[in-house]
Amino acid sequence: MTEDQRHLVIDLAATSKNWALKGGGLARLEAEAPPGWAIDVVDAPTSSDGDGPSTATAEALRLIANAEIYFGFGLTDDLFRAAPKLKWVHSAAAGVGNVLKTGIANSDVMLTNSAGIHGPPIGEFIVAGVLYFMRGLDVAVAQQQRGEWNKSFFVADDSPVREVDGARILIVGVGGLGGEAARRLSALGAICTGIRRRPQLGVPEGFAAVAGMDQLEAELPRADVIVLAAPLTADTNELMTRARLEMLPKHAIVVNVARGAMLDENALSDLLEANRLRGAVLDVFRQEPLATSSRLWQLRSALVVPHVSPVSPGRFWPRQLELFLDNWRRYVAGEPLRNLVDKKAGY
Repeated sequence: MTEDQRHLVIDLAATSKNWALKGGGLARLEAEAPPGWAIDVVDAPTSSDGDGPSTATAEALRLIANAEIYFGFGLTDDLFRAAPKLKWVHSAAAGVGNVLKTGIANSDVMLTNSAGIHGPPIGEFIVAGVLYFMRGLDVAVAQQQRGEWNKSFFVADDSPVREVDGARILIVGVGGLGGEAARRLSALGAICTGIRRRPQLGVPEGFAAVAGMDQLEAELPRADVIVLAAPLTADTNELMTRARLEMLPKHAIVVNVARGAMLDENALSDLLEANRLRGAVLDVFRQEPLATSSRLWQLRSALVVPHVSPVSPGRFWPRQLELFLDNWRRYVAGEPLRNLVDKKAGY
């Protein structure tokens, strides 16, 4: 190591092995590193849950003192304070809510995230969840557990069983997650409307139309499905209140793959218990792990999943490293970075 070397710190030894950077990935980083760079690897275990760990390890705190670039699962405030040479942080997570609370939002340090990396598996998860309720698989599973052969739910005059073709899907957030969901659902014939902060940016692939956040309540009564796929910001925190959930039609399905704080879980439980909504597909919760006392566990019409919709063994790290290595090249060349976070907007 020489004094004029520039330093990248890698802090990706996730305790959840699917998310941990393995030897092959590190070898690729070393092989494709720009000239003049040293890679410092944190071996201490870290958390990949949510936006990343709440505190740093002693090893990470020691190594980041010389870092110009930090690549980890988010960034903690103690790491940020210990990094006087830091110029760029890349998070292997998509959410950056906790990172922005470290002080980075008021600094010149660039922040990039992994938005879009999780899009394909989460897009498939959304389709699976929608089909689960549209095709009545929740009822089929409950009847199987009881050893009951019964067609009445499926063939009743008022049966909610339907096809995706022609369904109106309202997707809050048209980026990496919402966009992948829209492309898949529209391929099945669904009519997807996106809610986005700046509708003037146009209609992305897979969407029939977009509208601004101020049009959300006008769209809710027409939605067969609402998908929450936006970053958690001041505008989306507690977005789906009881009043807004009650605007949905009785047959509507609620899907949340964003953040638990966007949805009133108590109100949702009430409406599901009263058969006021068809179902809910939930991969994220206000409190994780979800408390055992939550009513959602006991509801047939709630599909409770332990925040695993992004899991895609063998596909995550190739996508992640392609993004990081391209950005590393751009950074050295002084070119604009991909996935650069707007620190004022929060994503």
